[in-house]
Amino acid sequence: MSSTVTSPARTIRIGSRKSQLALVQTYWVQEQLKKHYPDRDFEVQTMSTHGDKILDVALSKIGDKGLFTKELEVGMLNQEIDLAVHSLKDLPTALPEGLVLGCVTERENPADALVVHAKHQGKQLDTLPEGAVIGTSSLRRLAQLRYHFPHFTFKDIRGNLNTRLGKLDAGEFDALILAAAGLKRLDMSDRIHQVIPSEISLHAVGQGALGIECRGDDPEILDVLKAIEHSPTAQRCYAERAFLRELEGGCQVPIGVNTEIKGNSLILTGMVARLDGTSLIKDTVTGEATEAEALGVELAQLLRQQGAQEILDEIFAQIQR
Repeated sequence: MSSTVTSPARTIRIGSRKSQLALVQTYWVQEQLKKHYPDRDFEVQTMSTHGDKILDVALSKIGDKGLFTKELEVGMLNQEIDLAVHSLKDLPTALPEGLVLGCVTERENPADALVVHAKHQGKQLDTLPEGAVIGTSSLRRLAQLRYHFPHFTFKDIRGNLNTRLGKLDAGEFDALILAAAGLKRLDMSDRIHQVIPSEISLHAVGQGALGIECRGDDPEILDVLKAIEHSPTAQRCYAERAFLRELEGGCQVPIGVNTEIKGNSLILTGMVARLDGTSLIKDTVTGEATEAEALGVELAQLLRQQGAQEILDEIFAQIQR
C-alpha cells in the first residue's frame, strides 16, 4: 500500500518599498494574512524604487508612470516575489500585462491633513497668516489650496515623512499638507492640526487604501488575498480609479475625488483644477455601488463636457516643458 507525500505549502514572498511607511503597511498586510493563514509562511522582501532614489526633483517633473511601483512589478514578473503592497494612490490605473490588482484593503481616513510649525499652534488653514509658506509635493493639493487660499506661498517638498517634518520643525515651512492616513499609520496622529474638509481639498485617487498587486495567472495568490479584501473600500477605489483612467490623468495631475457609500448607492465627487488655482471644475454622480467603474467613467465624461480636458491639456503641456 503506497503512502501519499504532501509537499509543503510554498512560502509567499511579499514585496515592499524600503521606506518606513511602506514597511509599516507591508508588515500590517503580512500580519493580516498570517491571521487568516497561520500555517503559511509570508516573507517580506524590500526593493528601492525610482521614486525613492530621486529626492531633489519635483515628482511632476520626472513623470509618474510606475514611479514607486516599477521595480516591484519587475520582481513579480520575474517570479522573485509573489505580490507587492502599494499605497493605492501610487499605483497607476493601467498595470503591466500579466499583473492585476489582487485586492484592496480597508481604508484609513483618505483626507489631507494640515501640520503646522510650533509657532502656529492652534491655527488652521483659515487662520494662518498671509504669505504663510505651505509645503506640498502634490499638484492636486497645490491647485485646490491656491483656489481657496491665494494669499499663501507654496513650496515643493520631497523626502520621507520624517524628513518633511524635520524641515517643518526647523522653520523652513509654516505648515505642511500630508495624508492623514500616513500620519496615523506611523503613530503620528498627534501632529495633525486639521483634517482638511473635502469642500477645500478632495483627496487623491485611492488615498488611504492599500492595493495588493500580483500576477494574474497565479490563482493561489488571488485566492489567498480574498481574505483581506474590503469590498466597500474596493468599490469606492474602483470608481475613483476609473474616473482617473478615463481622464488619462496620473497621480501627479490636479485631479481629486471623494467617495461615499450609503446603502447600495455610491456617491462619487471629482474635480480638475488649474495649477494656478484660477479655476476649478467639480461635479458629483450617484449610482449603484456594484457599477462603480461605470460611475467613474460617467463622472469623467461629465467634467469633460464642462472643460476639464482643456485644463488637463494645458497642465500636460506645462509639465512637459
